[in-house]
Amino acid sequence: MTADVAALLGLVQGVFMFVPVSSSSHLALTQHWLERRGVDVPSPDSPEAILLNLVLHVGTLVSVVVVMRRTLARLVRDGVAETRDPGTRFGTGPAQRFLLMVLLATAVTGVLGLGVREVAPFFLGSPVVVAAMLVLTGVVLWWTDRARPGDRETPGVRVALGVGVAQAIALLPGLSRSGLTIAAGLALGMRRAQAAELSFVLAIPTILAATAVQVLDVAGSGNGVGVPGSSLVVGFVVAAVSGTAALLLVLRLLLAARFRVFSVYVWALAVVVLVLEVA
Repeated sequence: MTADVAALLGLVQGVFMFVPVSSSSHLALTQHWLERRGVDVPSPDSPEAILLNLVLHVGTLVSVVVVMRRTLARLVRDGVAETRDPGTRFGTGPAQRFLLMVLLATAVTGVLGLGVREVAPFFLGSPVVVAAMLVLTGVVLWWTDRARPGDRETPGVRVALGVGVAQAIALLPGLSRSGLTIAAGLALGMRRAQAAELSFVLAIPTILAATAVQVLDVAGSGNGVGVPGSSLVVGFVVAAVSGTAALLLVLRLLLAARFRVFSVYVWALAVVVLVLEVA
């Protein structure tokens, strides 16, 4: 795989990991476009593709840490302070409770995600179904602009369960992880800023878990991985930089209730997918 192909895939992964328009559908469309142009792209289940996907995910993880660094520092600082406070029981302080709910949501996604991953190939293989999921994503994003945020700042068990389920469902191609988890947080009474905070902090253990699975896949393949180191570096850097810019944009538009711009985009994309299928 050449460096320019790795850069393109890194750009797609970095941008659409956080812009709520479904990264899976964009990666699939990009791969189909490259194949039509005669570019040698490894199949999604090959060791080369798995390794590159792993590196790109780590790049987007860097994006989350960079953008959410103040939030993460505050959670760690306050969590340690709550542990040292003899008057605060473990897990009852705001920071510790937030982190525990992130872990609960991650566990819910992990359990349900096993089942979703089994049916995901069927969805990916049907452009009509992918288009329908894109339309649904647009509806959800449009609703987030019109939703009246609640006053909840720290997620409870109900919020963690709901967001975890939403994140698992978003494993289906055409659905947006960030869009569905933010919408779930709003629907369950969270403020916009806190719903976004939960969604993107939740991305950290989710990406780490996905990376761990990919590491096992690569290690268990038993085959050599023929991706040049320079291509991996380029893909990583592009994913990290583009992911940082995309995440900053998403946070700004969410707080301004301007997600409907993404709705129009995914609806137009759904039309393109259907037209290409008919053609």
